[in-house]
Amino acid sequence: MLSRSTSLCLLTVALGAAALPAPRATPNLGLSFTSKFNTKGTQKFDLARADRARIEAMAHTGHAIKSGNHKRASAYSVDATNAAVVYTTTITIGSEGEQYSVLVDTGSSNTWAGSAKPYTRTSTTNCSSGIFTEVDYGSGLFFGEVCTDTVALSPQMAVHNMSVGYGLVTEGFDEVDGLLGIGPKILTWGTVDGMTDYIPTIIDELAAQGTIPSDMFSIYFQPTTTMSLKNGELTIGGVDSAKCESAVTYVPLTTTTPAAYYWGIDAALTYNNSAVLEKTAGIVDTGTTLTYIASNAFAKYQNATGATLDSTTGLLSITPDRYENLLGLDIVIGGQNFKLTPNAQVWPRALNAEIGGSDDSLYLIVNDIGTLVGSGLDFILGYTFLERYYSVFDETNQRMGFASTTQTNAVVN
Repeated sequence: MLSRSTSLCLLTVALGAAALPAPRATPNLGLSFTSKFNTKGTQKFDLARADRARIEAMAHTGHAIKSGNHKRASAYSVDATNAAVVYTTTITIGSEGEQYSVLVDTGSSNTWAGSAKPYTRTSTTNCSSGIFTEVDYGSGLFFGEVCTDTVALSPQMAVHNMSVGYGLVTEGFDEVDGLLGIGPKILTWGTVDGMTDYIPTIIDELAAQGTIPSDMFSIYFQPTTTMSLKNGELTIGGVDSAKCESAVTYVPLTTTTPAAYYWGIDAALTYNNSAVLEKTAGIVDTGTTLTYIASNAFAKYQNATGATLDSTTGLLSITPDRYENLLGLDIVIGGQNFKLTPNAQVWPRALNAEIGGSDDSLYLIVNDIGTLVGSGLDFILGYTFLERYYSVFDETNQRMGFASTTQTNAVVN
């Protein structure tokens, strides 16, 4: 369902971002998200493994961009595993308004179709014969032909002659028709044969043609405890004030690589007033399910909570008695504390069976990123963080923003 907001949330600009102008208060477009737990039949899902495959691929991509390795897409591969939770919205491609259910991904920037549903060519489709594109997501793979076509988020928000991948081979995307990449456009570098320029995302294109007032978008999620639920909204061109329960805290994007090539920020984590992770660089990513921190920080968190590693799920497990004493985990961004309550640190128990866990067990959503502090990618705030806080992705002003919502302190487990 489409909704419109004509106002902006209150603005609180963090230190270092005071000179950045606020976006104009003009109408924005709201696109509904549907979250779906991505499983195959009765197969139990290795959630941590799927996330880590994506994280490894993202780190590789960042290092390849930094080193100038143009053929990054074919230089690296990991086992293709489906992403654990996917978030989809509906777009149209072509002159006939053909609808596609696409995964919305802030950790990549290419747009393509042709996985679960074939890409239908129409009178507006123009494919460059012999020019191909390839993207390795770690949790999946896309290979296809480079085309241009009309892509629309709504009848009022259409981009003509937009670069679109025509899917020839896809892996790990059985639940969706394609992907809408809305990460920084630098992530498209090296994904098209012989092309060294960046490919603008649909948000970039809409801003360039004046359809939206600013090159930005915002995301709102609600916690999910079911296999499929329409539980979020993507706001194009601004911020939906109706979703915010606090002022928006804005911080500049990080300059530390490889996090700087994504929606990266600097943040710190504390538990019980003790540092778990000193201020460092990491990213915010819709395509990662859990919250990940550097290995030495993870060890501190595990020790502080008294959790044990469950060999079946790969997640930390905590006893009911330990849960009663669990404290909030503070993620410090721009001098503000964004707390994950004890309830927010627990994986939805209604979905325990989907990850191979026991129905009555308590699993924590904080996990080990697999590298030590100082890698340039020391944390990832995934869906389990984003379902608790409103997030703003502002390309125009090179910043991100966060605000509390009605879901921040919600009890869902």
